[in-house]
Amino acid sequence: MEYLTTRQPGLSYIRALHASPGAPGVDIYLNQNLVTKNLTYTNFTPYLGISPGMYSVKVYPAGMTNNPVINTNIDIRPNSIYTAAAIGRLNDIELYPIPDPVISPVPNKTRIRFVHLSPNAPAVDITLANGSVLFSDVMYKEYTTYISLPPGRYTLQARATGTENILLNVPNVVLRPSRNLSIYAVGLIGETPS
Repeated sequence: MEYLTTRQPGLSYIRALHASPGAPGVDIYLNQNLVTKNLTYTNFTPYLGISPGMYSVKVYPAGMTNNPVINTNIDIRPNSIYTAAAIGRLNDIELYPIPDPVISPVPNKTRIRFVHLSPNAPAVDITLANGSVLFSDVMYKEYTTYISLPPGRYTLQARATGTENILLNVPNVVLRPSRNLSIYAVGLIGETPS
């Protein structure tokens, strides 16, 4: 995945994330211009620098140009950064813009946040393996603010809110210093996690 390391004055930035389980690869159009071809499930595009303003967004199954699966508008604010996620199951797919805050990394710390994009998962607590709660009661289509952690190797767990029921265990998550990271939960409970 590409990180946005430099920005040009006057531009805003947007990237796409395909987070719709079961949906095919997609082509994405902004204002009738093809900007991404065959974006597949769980993948991101690079950031695209664009002028602020209102944009029409059409998302089609890859290689098609009729009957878009998403047909909406997005308002791009000045000096902003977004991840526009295609979320939900194919029969109710939608575009969900997630602001990526413009904040500087903290030296010798890693900032992380959690974004819940799993359509059939309950609200979750994100914890360390020892049960320490990092984020609590995060519902579908919610994202948290950033918290700082020391760099290192962690096991992260998603637990049904308020319980010890582990829905997903992710070992060996490496947090490198001086980074801001978003952790996305995509996929369906009971299927291969992403």
